[in-house]
Amino acid sequence: MPETLTPSLPAAPAAPREGGRRDAAALTLRFDELRRDAVAVAGGKGANLGEMAAAGLPVPDGFVVTVGAFREFLTASGVAVRIEAMLDELDVDDTAALQSTAARIRELVLGTAVPDGVRAAVGAAYRGMGPAADRGEPFVAVRSSATVEDSTEFSFAGMFESFLNVRGEDDLIAKVRECWASAFGARVLYYRAKKRVPGEALIAVVVQRMVNSEKAGVLFTLNPATNDDSVVVIEAAFGLGEVVVAGQVTPDRYEVDKRTARLRTSQIGHKAFLLKRAATGSNERIELDDDAAGAPVLTSEEIASLGRLAARLESHYGVAQDAEWAIEAGSTYLVQTRPVTTAPAPPGDAEVEPGRILARGLAASPGTASGVVRNLASASAAHELQAGEILVTAATSPDWVPIMRRAAAIVTDAGGMTSHAAIVSRELGIPCIVGTKDGTRVLRSGQRVSVDAAKGLVLEGAAPAPSPERGTPGSVRTPAAAPVTATRVYLNLGDPGRIEEMAALNVDGVGLLRAEFLILETLEGRHPRLLLERNQGGEFIERMASQLERFATAFHPRPVMYRAMDFRSNEFRGLESGERFEPHEANPMIGYRGCARYVREPELFRLELQALRQVRARFDNLHLMLPFVRTGLEFEQCAALVRGSGLEPGHDFELWVMAEVPSVSYWLETYVRLGATGVSIGSNDLTQLVLGVDRDSELLAETFDERDGAVLAAIGAIIADAHRLGIPCSICGQAPSVYPEYARLLVDAGIDSISVTPDAVDRARANIAAAEQRLLLAHARAHRA
Repeated sequence: MPETLTPSLPAAPAAPREGGRRDAAALTLRFDELRRDAVAVAGGKGANLGEMAAAGLPVPDGFVVTVGAFREFLTASGVAVRIEAMLDELDVDDTAALQSTAARIRELVLGTAVPDGVRAAVGAAYRGMGPAADRGEPFVAVRSSATVEDSTEFSFAGMFESFLNVRGEDDLIAKVRECWASAFGARVLYYRAKKRVPGEALIAVVVQRMVNSEKAGVLFTLNPATNDDSVVVIEAAFGLGEVVVAGQVTPDRYEVDKRTARLRTSQIGHKAFLLKRAATGSNERIELDDDAAGAPVLTSEEIASLGRLAARLESHYGVAQDAEWAIEAGSTYLVQTRPVTTAPAPPGDAEVEPGRILARGLAASPGTASGVVRNLASASAAHELQAGEILVTAATSPDWVPIMRRAAAIVTDAGGMTSHAAIVSRELGIPCIVGTKDGTRVLRSGQRVSVDAAKGLVLEGAAPAPSPERGTPGSVRTPAAAPVTATRVYLNLGDPGRIEEMAALNVDGVGLLRAEFLILETLEGRHPRLLLERNQGGEFIERMASQLERFATAFHPRPVMYRAMDFRSNEFRGLESGERFEPHEANPMIGYRGCARYVREPELFRLELQALRQVRARFDNLHLMLPFVRTGLEFEQCAALVRGSGLEPGHDFELWVMAEVPSVSYWLETYVRLGATGVSIGSNDLTQLVLGVDRDSELLAETFDERDGAVLAAIGAIIADAHRLGIPCSICGQAPSVYPEYARLLVDAGIDSISVTPDAVDRARANIAAAEQRLLLAHARAHRA
């Protein structure tokens, strides 16, 4: 069933119970008339600011345009009835309808006059807050404050409008109305439906004196990455805090001991520019030279002061806080605060005690582990690895996957961030270090070691067990409320052992279901040609269909994109009887694989297609993706095999091509004409072929870079061509999982979806949301200009 919204206006909200003003019908309320229980009247931000003011915390003066004023606007003008009609039975999964409805509601709200009573109340409150020097018209920040925002359960981060440097009553009224309109934005409507947010889209508006800050930023009263609640984390930049909140510069980062307010660690960022308020009220960008950009923002006294202020803030609320701060003329202010919404630290992420370093490599999959080394030369020695041991080997390939599942951590001599060991370890959630060069030489079986994969170190001896206070359910208040993004976030998957866990993640489906892992499970070490030779093709189809159905069931109705078998000849040769069936190739990476194999051995490809068709008879969310497509002729022959199996590409059944070979830029129009309905960029292989680099070579690890300008140009061209041809474009390489800045590049280029490893879902969603917000902000500024 489609997820819909059918709102109606509820009764008036309850009034504040303690200390605050009790007139729930008030159109405006000063901060000192509010307390934390006034969310129904003032929204999350407004109630928090009232609570902070009452606690004596340094909050700039201001007031709240209440939910009552919003209700008066909706009902007096008749807007409420018209909005209800538009939202009635809206299917938020219909992207076009969602965007159209949100735009129509925004136009309606912005085109409706504010009632005289509301306008008068807002004007009086505004004139009453400005000093004489401002002639009753101070610069103010105008921020939306929804009744379900900034809670520990729902964050709605970045979804509602905020405006800085607003001055004058007319401008203020216009910005209040824009905040009201943002209660019905496409992302808000989608988020409310998907998160099943109770209640209605009610919103208050905070009006607060602007601090013309010389320094500003954010602080957390715990480390949000590790849940370490003994520290305060402060991020700081010069000028206005917008550059930190929007991620426009790399801020300084300070970790302060919460108990003593002493500095523990600091990282000085490169603040390329600052924003300051010009006399006209607009923000002025000032470029900083290298010396100024690399200078520390905060003095030791300011760091200690913010540390003490953070401790006071958390002590008052009783839960960890995420606050914005600003410093003007030597005075420090707290602009807003909200509860920290953070997830538990993953198991095994304890600090590793420093010991003698035995090996160094690339941190490929985060986490820590201790155990006994098992040094294996080949997958044929799998029986020697006991569960919980540290697997050390030269490199891994698909036939190692069953072994890797038993390991507590994995260390390899060769490989980079996108090597087989790295990719599989991230999907399995196993700490992994690659590219040590001499790991197999210096790490001996039976030796007890500790692996700190976050730092790429193998240390002598066992680390102590994690502290029971850290990473336990009691140390975390609530799971994170993930931002909603227009760019879909998919999973890269293959391991059938974690389906239910993966399906519970906040993802839009599976963008890459690798056939190789499933086929290894099905074949039980046998070469697929051996099954044909023994007339066991039917067994393969049944067992493969059973595996595929598990994924289709778990993720239904979300799409699951199955990438057909893409073994290389050297990987196939490791299977039973593989030497009989596989050629010896000098460079298997660009050899007998992908569509070329389907064309020459169609009987193997037909087994996969029959398994796929069998599952699609019950689940229509399973689709097909063809890997390593080189030419139009190859695709035409493969598409004919697909149709011959009874699978017809179209709206119901998607047939995608992987964009791994640079020739895709030439052939994509032909692929679409022949039936391709989408394209997914495999950035790993594409990077290898654009740059001519073997990604598994530790000697060339520095040269393999998916951020290279030539690679980015190729990706941008593929996205543009896909949209010109009217098909969606995704990416399922490792870059979006590894490099945060990649999300911005992809969003700017117009990518439709990004598929990442399970460990990177939350990070990717947050990075995508930030990129989309920056893009919207840029468009808004261009429109205003």
